[in-house]
Amino acid sequence: MSDVEVIISAENQNINTKYKLTTTGATILGISGAIAVGFYAVVTPFLSPALRKVCLPFVPATTTQVQNVMRALRGSSGGTLLDIGSGDGRIVLEAAKHGFKATGVELNIWLVLYSKFRSWRLGLNQRVGFVRQDLWKTDLSEFDNIVIFGVEQMMMPLKEKLNKEMDCSMSVVACRFPFPDWEPYQTIGTGIDTVWLYRKSSSPSMKEHSNEDLKMER
Repeated sequence: MSDVEVIISAENQNINTKYKLTTTGATILGISGAIAVGFYAVVTPFLSPALRKVCLPFVPATTTQVQNVMRALRGSSGGTLLDIGSGDGRIVLEAAKHGFKATGVELNIWLVLYSKFRSWRLGLNQRVGFVRQDLWKTDLSEFDNIVIFGVEQMMMPLKEKLNKEMDCSMSVVACRFPFPDWEPYQTIGTGIDTVWLYRKSSSPSMKEHSNEDLKMER
């Protein structure tokens, strides 16, 4: 083999080696990019609530909390129910078993899809609904019963929203944190499992604050 052929052969080997490295690098980069995009798509719905002014994180309700909510709503079955920040749908599904026409609003799309899947598996999909929606843009007046597993900093603005939208026949069940300045109709449970039932028709403090809000609006 002549010197020229040796040089050409060596160059070809270098080109092939560089091409293999480039192809391998592109493959690795593509896989890494796909993993990053997938991770972002899954994680973002869980992190985005933390970026909001009032954070409502996903913390699953305990079995005792669910039981206490149903105890608070005893006698109201057959009506409509809204679970604000419905998470994995356990309150909505349990309410449906007790005869409610129940709806859950939740910002996390993955939790909404999971809740719909669970309702289908349990054969309750005809009695429940799960919607990806901001609670502050939800019309609460359409429901007979409201359930909220809230955080402390959101209870005051939610109270103001309820004052504007709830009527005397509505029942509101608060879990983990009570509403400020409202006198509960009934308190069930202890510690983190405590739930507070509110009814405007039976609470002078709710009527009083509702009237004050109306005067301020005028």
